[in-house]
Amino acid sequence: MSNPQSLPTSTLDLRTFLAAIAILFVLSGGESPAAQQPNVVLIISDDHAWTDYGFMGHPHIRTPHIDRLARGSVTFTHGYVPSSLCCPSLASIITGLYPHQHKITSNDPPVPAGMTGAQFHRSPEFAEGREVMNRFLEAVPTLPRLLGERGYVSLQTGKWWQGDFRRGGFTHGMTHGQRHGDQGLDIGRKTMQPIYDFIAGSRREAKPFMVWYAPMMPHSPHTPPDRLLQKYKSLAPSPHVAAYWAMIEWFDETVGALLAHLDEQKLAEDTIVVYLADNGWIQSPDGDRYAPKSKQSQYDGGLRTPIMVRWPGKVAPRVVEQPVLSIDIVPTLLAAVGQQPTKEMQGINLLDDRAVTLRQTIYGECFTHNAVDLQNPAANLRWRWCVSGGKKLIVPDAKNEPDATAELYDLAADPHETKNVAGDQPDSVARLRRELDAWWNPADLQK
Repeated sequence: MSNPQSLPTSTLDLRTFLAAIAILFVLSGGESPAAQQPNVVLIISDDHAWTDYGFMGHPHIRTPHIDRLARGSVTFTHGYVPSSLCCPSLASIITGLYPHQHKITSNDPPVPAGMTGAQFHRSPEFAEGREVMNRFLEAVPTLPRLLGERGYVSLQTGKWWQGDFRRGGFTHGMTHGQRHGDQGLDIGRKTMQPIYDFIAGSRREAKPFMVWYAPMMPHSPHTPPDRLLQKYKSLAPSPHVAAYWAMIEWFDETVGALLAHLDEQKLAEDTIVVYLADNGWIQSPDGDRYAPKSKQSQYDGGLRTPIMVRWPGKVAPRVVEQPVLSIDIVPTLLAAVGQQPTKEMQGINLLDDRAVTLRQTIYGECFTHNAVDLQNPAANLRWRWCVSGGKKLIVPDAKNEPDATAELYDLAADPHETKNVAGDQPDSVARLRRELDAWWNPADLQK
């Protein structure tokens, strides 16, 4: 292939010469100097079951704005997060890494012997442990840091566990260091204005932007507006369920407000919107808590979420049933701006249909709520799991789940995982166990 510098510029006009350079640059594997810089908006629901949307078939919950987003997106109905707990799940969303890679496996540090939970949260040991977890995030690339290398400004709002927003690479933010997200938790429940102001500022500076919209919704406390609570009281099996359902519609209204703002500012076609939930939640009818087989569990009630990617004019809306993962989001967004993922990232580009189809198995891991050992992810492990060919294998860790046995579910026939068929299908268990061990086997680390 000819070197672009050898072209006879004296016989070509400038336009032809520049076009030839661009073609040769792309063919040689380079990035186009005019690569697009779409804005990015991540919408992350909090403690929200995969079943609890209108478009996913719930008979009572109304989510008209999210339903509209689903219709305009590539919608993966069988999306998953690798871990069914807020802090590690959010860390995986923003890094594109599994928890055992970024080492934020749990919500909180280890509790010292003899100390109650309340005492621990006020103790120096708690602050020191959280600082260790914050440094784990600083040690790896994050989406806002990577986009920042291409001139993006970024805003953190809502749930954020890893200290001040700057520690995640955001240029702007609401959270300054407390567990969960301190001032950032006002977003959605009290106001959307910080997002609108940030978008206006980025436009004045003529910079592409990224927004992390992760309100603590429908997460407890379930305190929806009374107009929505009354709507669901006669439909739900208990007041606790009615409040959770009403919280979902309240969250949906905020999503509608955010999307409407993009439309009003004529930004929708220049913005990639990604939607998912950080983990699932099945509301207990008997109290303000989650039911079994949801949050913190190894089951789809805690792990599964729809994942949507909307990019008007660039990506054709469609429904995809192939299982995908939240760790795919960072590689997808990097590809959209012409950037390569890091070598540690195991996710794929969700807009690459061939890559989605060819990947046969997805993997995940669930850990203890409080870490046993912050420096050793394997010490905190409860379950590893994988989904392949419509079957889901769950393998317990002998240290933290000593009484548990392997579980196998036929998700196509049994999406709510009511019948463990591991005893009836030993060959499937053995095959999937080999795949799981080839992906990540903590036992190998101890040999």
